Amino acid sequence: MSLLELYCDVDDFCQQIHACYPKVLETKAGQRIRQPGLSESELMTIVIHFHQSGYRHFKAYYCEHVQVHLGQEFPALVSYSRVVQLMPRITLLLWAYVQCRSGHCTGISFVDSTALRVCTNPRINRHKVFAGLAARGQCSLGWFYGFKLHLVINE
Repeated sequence: MSLLELYCDVDDFCQQIHACYPKVLETKAGQRIRQPGLSESELMTIVIHFHQSGYRHFKAYYCEHVQVHLGQEFPALVSYSRVVQLMPRITLLLWAYVQCRSGHCTGISFVDSTALRVCTNPRINRHKVFAGLAARGQCSLGWFYGFKLHLVINE
């Protein structure tokens, strides 16, 4: 899917959501509403395109790719720090978009897992943040203390 096709799909989705649920995405009463340089559709397109790119860090992607190569596609680009401030505005929309575009289970699923390490093994007894939630586990790289993230996708 090209960047233009992605933007059109995201923009159509945002327009449908705002038409069906106009009050769901409003801000709190009395809160100052600052107009962002990027629309919700543009920001969501950038975030989705980041996940499709080969970049591992959003800051590098935004500063090295978006600001350098995609200036014509997004004429009202803002600084990286402003993009980070705008991210909470699209969280709910992005979640709804992913839910609407996800596939349905056909009976064939692929499962993978990865370790989310909380701290190094010598610090387990002193760790307080996730006490009671994190646990010791084992993966292909050895023992760890933290969580195990499981991902299930269909074909």
